[in-house]
Amino acid sequence: MRQLIAGNWKMNGLLAEALGLAGDVAAGAEGLSCDLLVCPPATVIEPVVAELAGAPIAVGGQDCHQAASGAHTGDVSAAMLRDAGATWVILGHSERRTNHAETDALVRAKVAAAVAAGLAPIVCVGETEAERLAGQQESVVGAQLAGSLPAGFAGVVAYEPVWAIGTGRTATEADVAAMHGFIRAVLLRHLGAAGRGVRILYGGSVKASNAASLLALPEVGGALVGGASLVAADFLAIARAALP
Repeated sequence: MRQLIAGNWKMNGLLAEALGLAGDVAAGAEGLSCDLLVCPPATVIEPVVAELAGAPIAVGGQDCHQAASGAHTGDVSAAMLRDAGATWVILGHSERRTNHAETDALVRAKVAAAVAAGLAPIVCVGETEAERLAGQQESVVGAQLAGSLPAGFAGVVAYEPVWAIGTGRTATEADVAAMHGFIRAVLLRHLGAAGRGVRILYGGSVKASNAASLLALPEVGGALVGGASLVAADFLAIARAALP
């Protein structure tokens, strides 16, 4: 299965910036050996989709509400993302879990809503620095997987050690390999043979200088890229480091 390189633009990019970045990424996206995905703010998904028409790049949202519609002021449903042209959505990112108190149960409900609307979900899991120092990383991530993934899950999992997101710090290759192996074992236990087909992305200060070594590790099925995805040259360099 091809590796997936996904860019999470987070809350960055007005229309002109988003279109410029999308165009620059598209200009260098031909002939890559990976699948490429960008997740811009919801306000610019539709024009970014139009800008990328014909390019080998998918577009996703950064979150969705668990309900299909209703009195949820300020929220965006999975169907709205799909209607704007998105085909993917990031769910359960640590910034959502921390800043918006999202629980595993809520993430699980959002996954179900995304799938029902025709979106492929990327479900994020990861431990804090305190949890890792206490040796709790496997129990924390295992619980997140068990609570966040519905039966029959067929999306993507992204492992993001919370302490490495946006900090410039990256988990050691041994730590990444160990956690991805653990996640694979959990997926196989919960999903049976289907768990072998779930790509596991690594996220946490992924950049051009460390992408090749991270993407070559066992069970690493791609990368969820934050800050580096806001610079087309850096994002494309990460994509070019993907395994053929």
